Amino acid sequence: MAEQHHDLDPQETQEWLAALDGVLANEGAERAHFLVEQLVDHARQDGVNIPYTATTAYINTVPAHLEAKSPGNHGFEERIRSYTRWNAAAMVVKANKPGKGDPGGHITSFASAATLYDVGWNHFWHAPSDNHGGDLVYFQGHCAPGMYSRAFLEGRITEDQLDKFRKEVDGGGLSSYPHPWLMPNFWQFPTVSMGLGPIMAIYQARFMKYLGDRGFEQKGDRKVWCFCGDGEMDEPESLGAISLAGREHLDNLIFVINCNLQRLDGPVRGNSKIIQELEGDFRGSGWNVIKVVWGSGWDALLAKDAKGLLQRRMMEVVDGEYQTYKSKDGAYVREHFFNSPELKALVSNMSDDDIWRLTRGGNDPHKVYAGYKAAVEHKGQPTLLLVKTVKGYGMGAAGESQNVAHQTKKLSEDDLLHLRDRFKIPLTDEEAKACKFYMPPADAPELKYMHERRAALGGYLPARKPVDEPLQVPGLDAFKALLESTGERESSTTMAFVRLLGTLVKDKTIGKRVVPIVPDESRTFGMEGMFRQLGIWSHVGQLYAPEDADQLMFYKESTTGQILQEGINEAGAMSDWIAAATAYANHGVTMIPFYIYYSMFGFQRIGDLAWAAGDLRARGFLLGGTAGRTTLNGEGLQHQDGHTQLFAEYIPNCVSYDPTFAYELAVIVQDGMKRMYQDQENIYYYLTLMNENYAHPAMPEGAEAGILKGLYKFRQGDAGKLKVQLMGSGTIFREVIAAAELLKADFGVDADIWSATSFNELRRDGVNAARYNLLHPTAEQQVPYVTQCLKGAEGPVIAATDYKRTFADQIREYVPGKYVVLGTDGYGRSDSREALRSFFEVDRYHVAVAALKALADEGKIGTDKVAEAIAKYGINADRPAPWTV
Repeated sequence: MAEQHHDLDPQETQEWLAALDGVLANEGAERAHFLVEQLVDHARQDGVNIPYTATTAYINTVPAHLEAKSPGNHGFEERIRSYTRWNAAAMVVKANKPGKGDPGGHITSFASAATLYDVGWNHFWHAPSDNHGGDLVYFQGHCAPGMYSRAFLEGRITEDQLDKFRKEVDGGGLSSYPHPWLMPNFWQFPTVSMGLGPIMAIYQARFMKYLGDRGFEQKGDRKVWCFCGDGEMDEPESLGAISLAGREHLDNLIFVINCNLQRLDGPVRGNSKIIQELEGDFRGSGWNVIKVVWGSGWDALLAKDAKGLLQRRMMEVVDGEYQTYKSKDGAYVREHFFNSPELKALVSNMSDDDIWRLTRGGNDPHKVYAGYKAAVEHKGQPTLLLVKTVKGYGMGAAGESQNVAHQTKKLSEDDLLHLRDRFKIPLTDEEAKACKFYMPPADAPELKYMHERRAALGGYLPARKPVDEPLQVPGLDAFKALLESTGERESSTTMAFVRLLGTLVKDKTIGKRVVPIVPDESRTFGMEGMFRQLGIWSHVGQLYAPEDADQLMFYKESTTGQILQEGINEAGAMSDWIAAATAYANHGVTMIPFYIYYSMFGFQRIGDLAWAAGDLRARGFLLGGTAGRTTLNGEGLQHQDGHTQLFAEYIPNCVSYDPTFAYELAVIVQDGMKRMYQDQENIYYYLTLMNENYAHPAMPEGAEAGILKGLYKFRQGDAGKLKVQLMGSGTIFREVIAAAELLKADFGVDADIWSATSFNELRRDGVNAARYNLLHPTAEQQVPYVTQCLKGAEGPVIAATDYKRTFADQIREYVPGKYVVLGTDGYGRSDSREALRSFFEVDRYHVAVAALKALADEGKIGTDKVAEAIAKYGINADRPAPWTV
């Protein structure tokens, strides 16, 4: 290894380098690169297996003499950029002046990245038009003020709205970050939950390939641009899917990482170099990497650096030092960066001010343009642009390259005047101190130029433009087979869903729009029959003969495949689903995604993405298979789900159900399709499915409305007898039905039996009624639906589910009379379903005992009857509670 750093034969080395220089001069960089790669491969074949490095020198990837030159009017662009910078900062500072409520905000992120966005707006980003489907841009969340500021100059946002930054309660305000739910005509993607933008962008680019392969027209050379911070790349989701992008050659994907070297509290990699680290990560994953490190002022210095001393110094300085340099001045940089006689000689003809004006690449529009141009023209790989900037660029002592920069939201009057002068904003001192927004005259040539540039690129961005495309969905009669009794034949609700999905994909109107998504669990859910029928989508088709090619349900990949099968990757599959569920807004076509997964690995694992989906106004179905804490009997603690229904409830526009029977599932899915794709409601569905086989009855007459509201009477008990009301959902509803039979046979107690398809929807209905009654005390009072159902019902109400007690306990406030809840609190474990239900005290025997105890509490029977039932059913009354062991 020492020989690598000590040249044993300098003359031979020079001969090789001279030969390479000759190739570069006469045949170009690509030929030189090819020859070097051939040499490396040849050496490895002969056993020279010295590891390679995935990083390049700490300089710009595109050399100065090969840079594409920006065709724009640089003077106009600089003015527009300066106005945008000022208004963005003024918006945040003004919002946080005394008496304004101190809503917060961020100045320095956009200050560092303004040039990155400005060049994109002026030259690269297409809006949807007749001849282009539009580029999709995932803006960095903390840069939101800059997007508003630009839209203000474009006339799309008013001064009154800028004055209402982070003031949304009374309407007309601007969201803190990109939030499509709150600004549905402006923002396309919520990105400020860091790490979600990168993974969603990767799968969005992949979904665009899917759409094209399946015949949904993609006009123009559409790109997905994702802007991230260098600190954001520490989120696992940020890097978690980059290998997929490289493997699938997503050349419609461009990442721009704003490397201002700072995260929220301090340097990203104070002791090393984040740009080099990320270059290695992405290049090793198959990406084309373009570094934009140094501004134009460095070109002459690098050209004079015959011995490579400047490049060596650039590499040896760590990011913590680079941050310090930009918080000081030119004299400090001369002394500490140019720290040798040779380096000082390089800048001997430069003043301290000249040295200070040596910019970083991301703050130089010419360098950014050259990088972007190289990125959009690259084929066969996704591209990463690593762009070095200064956090708080132009803010001086108020926050430029300082550890506190991210939290800066207030500027002193002197700071405001400095910012005004730095960017030459034509405001008086008093106007600047008051944070007056600047709008140039309507006939200003730079404004005309800005509008012309956007017109040439199809319109303004960001902008969200949902397609008005109501679909004619199948009626309930299309699922007639699921509404009828299965007789003695047993099946699971998962298999009922597979049958339902099979019906939908054959529908001539919407079948092609159905997107089945599964994370490597098709066989678990009995979906392998769809492999041959629909095919698994692959952009390259199937380049091999599958092992099971001689079988009926062989593993089939196809360029026109309909199924998205993501491997063991719930976050990726969820990102697929989000792309499909928002295609109506981003691709001009409505798709109908069904994503089925192990319920335990759904909301618990991808809850942040599920929340983002609500913000995105996603429309589609999430299906938590093998749901419930006691139905997946053999898998144990990490697999058994007793809480995802509670997770679903926390998302305001997620409609969730826990059906027991096939007919309930059919009614819910058909109505969900009608609401989302015919009526175009901005909701999505979460349904829990089980893998337990049992017989399914026919749908009771008149049950449809109650199924959708969340509760209906499954069976009426006899009148005139001692009575209870039994309620349940999912597979435990069958234990409830069995408990009713025990009560009648063993104790002469009759029961009305209620199927609670959605405790979450019952809760929401009750909350709505309670709120109305609170605020309208003199009006006719609303009655919650569950209260209406149980009004006048005889006896206490006992509810049991396969989820935590909290699930069914949500409706306690709206249940008239005594209400007893059973649930599966605690960790799961492996055993038979019967043993598990006994352990968690939700089986038929515990339901029966709970009903008898409730009757005893009401004085309708003696407590001796409860004790008799405990003994009769073999219940150990003294064992520890299941949630304690």
